Amino acid sequence: MKVSIGQAAKELGVSQETLRRWEAAGKIEVERTPNGHRRYDLAKLHGIAPRLPAASRPTVAYARVSSHDQRDDLTRQVALLETFCAANGWSYEVIQDFGSGLNYHKRGLQQLIKRIGAGEVGRLVLTHKDRLLRFGSEIIFSLCELTNTEVVIINQGQQPVSFEEELTQDVLEIITVFSARLYGSRSRKNRQLIESLRAAAEQL
Repeated sequence: MKVSIGQAAKELGVSQETLRRWEAAGKIEVERTPNGHRRYDLAKLHGIAPRLPAASRPTVAYARVSSHDQRDDLTRQVALLETFCAANGWSYEVIQDFGSGLNYHKRGLQQLIKRIGAGEVGRLVLTHKDRLLRFGSEIIFSLCELTNTEVVIINQGQQPVSFEEELTQDVLEIITVFSARLYGSRSRKNRQLIESLRAAAEQL
């Protein structure tokens, strides 16, 4: 995306004079319009923009449950995160999410990833590792390492109380998606398969 010098300066949190110095030093490439106005590529600028020191960035706590039926569990997670952060004297905010631990497209998770990648998070706090993602959380932890974002897991090595129930829901979600693709989401065969699986899961 190409923007003016004013928009670029605001996006990066630097002055217009800083952008001009970067241009003069050959650190950035600048395009000119037919009228001679500067245009900046934001994607390239984000790659060279200085990040705030980790100590001055906010702490972000992330809480997640699979469904709205688990709202009480979400409330407990948030309370624990808030108590833990406050006890450590951290300036913090909490992102709350609803959705499977296998779903990478949850709104809160996408917001968190973007902010970590932009160097806007100094510390990430979780109650359990699986609150982030069921599989693949190591990728986000690697992004944290690259951006010097500290990761704090309160209950390191412990599973959430509802681990079995949530894992069952995750598996059912996978089967539901694939069976819908095979038979159609409204087909009788698909409905029978899902009903059978749910009945079996309830007996575990």
